[in-house]
Amino acid sequence: MADTESNAAGGSLEIKDSRTGTSYTVPIMPPATEGDTAIRAMDLRPIKANKEEFGLMTYDPAFMNTASCKSAITFIDGDKGILRYRGYPIEQLAEKASFLEVAWLLRNGELPTQPQYNDWTHQITYHTYVHENIKTFLQGFRYDAHPMSMLCSTVAAMSSFYPNAKNIQDPAERDISIVRLLAKLPTLAAFCFRHVKGLPFIYPDNDLGYVENFLSMVARMTEPKYEGNPIFVKALEVLFILHADHEQNCSTNAVRAVGSSHVDPFSAVAAGIAALYGPLHGGANEQVLHMIKEIGDIKNVPAFIEGVKGGKGNKLMGFGHRVYKSYDPRARIVKKLADEVFKVVGVDKDLEIALELERIALSDDYFVSRKLYPNVDFYTGLIYRSMAFPTDFFTVLFAVARTAGWLSQWEEMLNDKEQKIARPRQIYTGYGERAYAGSLSYDMTKSSKKDAVRK
Repeated sequence: MADTESNAAGGSLEIKDSRTGTSYTVPIMPPATEGDTAIRAMDLRPIKANKEEFGLMTYDPAFMNTASCKSAITFIDGDKGILRYRGYPIEQLAEKASFLEVAWLLRNGELPTQPQYNDWTHQITYHTYVHENIKTFLQGFRYDAHPMSMLCSTVAAMSSFYPNAKNIQDPAERDISIVRLLAKLPTLAAFCFRHVKGLPFIYPDNDLGYVENFLSMVARMTEPKYEGNPIFVKALEVLFILHADHEQNCSTNAVRAVGSSHVDPFSAVAAGIAALYGPLHGGANEQVLHMIKEIGDIKNVPAFIEGVKGGKGNKLMGFGHRVYKSYDPRARIVKKLADEVFKVVGVDKDLEIALELERIALSDDYFVSRKLYPNVDFYTGLIYRSMAFPTDFFTVLFAVARTAGWLSQWEEMLNDKEQKIARPRQIYTGYGERAYAGSLSYDMTKSSKKDAVRK
């Protein structure tokens, strides 16, 4: 079933099928860099009770224990609270790097040299403007449209502006598409913000850096030159770095799956935005603010916490993480950022509630023993709110940053010779074959004629 070299490198499993008494040797793939081991699902296919069977499959809803790809981009150890981009600890990148430097790193595997960084920054700055028809497209949305719906639709529509983007096997076309997406996402996001507010669109100011330019397009009014608050600019830069990639999450999986059909990258990224829109993914920081609004006052926090512990329907949003079984490494960084932002904006009633929730969760054995620590969503929601971003815009900010990771993952998928169009198997649970015995009485000929007349 597999060569002896693979067997020797990774070992093997000996499987005996109790139905037939037949034994099988399944090779274990050689350990990866950080020691992850796996078997190939296709190596289970020969295990069958009889020749007519399809063969043994694995059943794994939500991919809880299935690796769909090999990737060299992001490493996570949830038990130890480790997150690294291309081997670099997230703590070091958040402290020392810029977002565009991290975007280059994610795609290329190494930090840029100064000439590479200068050229990269110039390319992205050059492509920040969008076609004027995009403004007309956005103006077709209602004033109260959710900005994520607007962003998803607009990114998908951009594929029609760049038809050559479908030539994904051409490295030059791939490169310019990646640059365009990274450059234009902040512009599109800002335009969505201004549309909902009923404000005129602000064009990019290419004298400003990536993050400050975005804030200018969001917040600039009549001033001739926008000057962002340095604390806010730094906070958003760090948040963009923290959100840039997070391994094979729901939206990244969506980008890879849709991209595996060899569609253009604008459409693949639109799929990622659609996945991120969900409250169980990118919308989690929105839910933190909704929870705080529900609590209403700091005096109600103890009763709310008791409701959580007593299983009375109260949900503690922003605590715990599916991957991290200890403290989310991003949360430590964002906690420090939050404190700096709160010094600028002050602490109001909602922030008091949030800080009391944090204090209790970090000291109460109920939460500590269950490792329900505050995660990155808890703090990012508070920071975005303090910077006066509307709650429904939080996920848009997430999408702007995550585009860097999506594009890196998409290109890695295209260059992986083992990847094919995504097509998971299913275990059919419906009826077996049965005969049709129709009971409806209608004339197909007349129906067809009516339809033809209507057309």
